[in-house]
Amino acid sequence: MKNYWKTLYNGIVPGNPVFVLLLGMCATLGTTSSAYNGLMMGVATAAVLVCSNVVISLIKNLVPDKVRIPAFIVVIASFVTVLQLVVNAWLPSLNASLGIFIPLIVVNCILLGRAEAFASKNGIFDSFLDGLGTGLGFTFALVLLGGVREILGTGMIFGAKIFPEDYGMLLFVLAPGAFIALGYLIAIVNKIRKTC
Repeated sequence: MKNYWKTLYNGIVPGNPVFVLLLGMCATLGTTSSAYNGLMMGVATAAVLVCSNVVISLIKNLVPDKVRIPAFIVVIASFVTVLQLVVNAWLPSLNASLGIFIPLIVVNCILLGRAEAFASKNGIFDSFLDGLGTGLGFTFALVLLGGVREILGTGMIFGAKIFPEDYGMLLFVLAPGAFIALGYLIAIVNKIRKTC
């Protein structure tokens, strides 16, 4: 019997797309000014990843090799379009907050990478678990980075005040703070992975 937990776990810890593989940096750095934005971007990306992995696994034998990558991009773009329409209709504040990063999920290399490396070679349930694990790992990384930036920058996280805003460092709310915080988090994750 296959070990399904290993497929799910791989995207969360050992193959984390942000901290280990360093993929999806545009969305990671651009949307993590707060933990809430990181959570919403992670959930949106995870939803598209799971759905596209399942569909690509279903059609893998129907798509000729010459048009495999364009077909995968069309599948991913279809789910992103549906996601964008749903967010625009029911969550306009989230749409305003994430802006251009929702349509940019189409070109996120995490999605195409998982489609090519896993979903096109495995069954539906395995592809579902791979998409879910990778999506959860991506969401975890975005929430962690957004939380660190939000706490250090504003003294708050998810609207809860941790310390007075006067003690916050504006640098961490701005773009350079994203690079600094991400660099330290990657170093910490690498240290933890080497000791375990």
